[in-house]
Amino acid sequence: MSDRPLRFAAIGLDHRHIYHLVGELIAEGAECAGYCPQTSDARVMDGFRERFPQLRAVDRDTLFDDPSIDIVVCAAIPRDRAAIAVRAMRAGKDVMVDKPGATSLDQVADIEQAARETGRIFSICFSERFVVRACEAASRLVAEGAIGRVIQTVGLGPHRLNRAIRPGWFFDNDAFGGILVDIASHQIDQFLYFTGAGDAELVASSVANRGTPDIPGFEDFGEILLRSDDASGYIRVDWFTPDGLPTWGDGRLFLLGTEGTLELRKYIDIAGRPGTDHVFLSNRDGVRHIDASAETLTYFVKFLHDVRARAATAMPQGHALKVTRLAIEAQIAARRGGGMR
Repeated sequence: MSDRPLRFAAIGLDHRHIYHLVGELIAEGAECAGYCPQTSDARVMDGFRERFPQLRAVDRDTLFDDPSIDIVVCAAIPRDRAAIAVRAMRAGKDVMVDKPGATSLDQVADIEQAARETGRIFSICFSERFVVRACEAASRLVAEGAIGRVIQTVGLGPHRLNRAIRPGWFFDNDAFGGILVDIASHQIDQFLYFTGAGDAELVASSVANRGTPDIPGFEDFGEILLRSDDASGYIRVDWFTPDGLPTWGDGRLFLLGTEGTLELRKYIDIAGRPGTDHVFLSNRDGVRHIDASAETLTYFVKFLHDVRARAATAMPQGHALKVTRLAIEAQIAARRGGGMR
């Protein structure tokens, strides 16, 4: 591949996560060839045009068929992401999608087959790791041995419901896959990554509707227990962030190591230090707070390197689909109404 800037297209503008997929790639020197204006949420499109007024709308088929485009990024309705990814890979393009990458095991198999047959990269931008500077700091500390070997994780993913502004598909489990597929894929990714596990066993999972009885099929609470050969993980996700919290969720990650602990308060330190990206380290040397707000994000530059070098530095080969498969299996197996099985 020549030294020209890599070119990408945005197809599937249904979720606001498309903003950081596009924005971070542009910041790392990639060139956006255009975006497909098809959307299920006009507010997402309005926000996109406000952030990227220089970009042009292009017919979807034209973007797929353009041989000069190297990458397709996608934040479509979750059930539509697999088909877009498969078409893009079969058109000779690498793919970066928002989580979840798929909503069914059949879709996972389709993506897996397309990636294997085409040799293209399929990557999921797990934003709660890749767009969080506290996670970059924790990754460095774990690699340096600051807490020894990570043997357990607790990942908490609370979100604000913002019911009045959600599109219709948000409340359709078939469209977004369910709460464990939609949100908990973040925490599954972090469990595998920080423990170094190649895979995991689903021990138990549950989902429930605790606060939205007028939408009986909707799930606003979920939890998962995972286990690998050397570690275990607990995950809790929910839609109960109170309106008084000045951010969309108090996302936290706890890492238990053989020689210490790390706590990440990603988005807020309640009634404590201002700002985001707080890391608390406890080990044999004592206890300290680390302001990680200046850490460099690495996923996007590594992804672009991988496209050029046909490498896997941003994400191990198969990791994205392993996470997705575990999330779907947890959703399928989940006990509904409380109590895990």
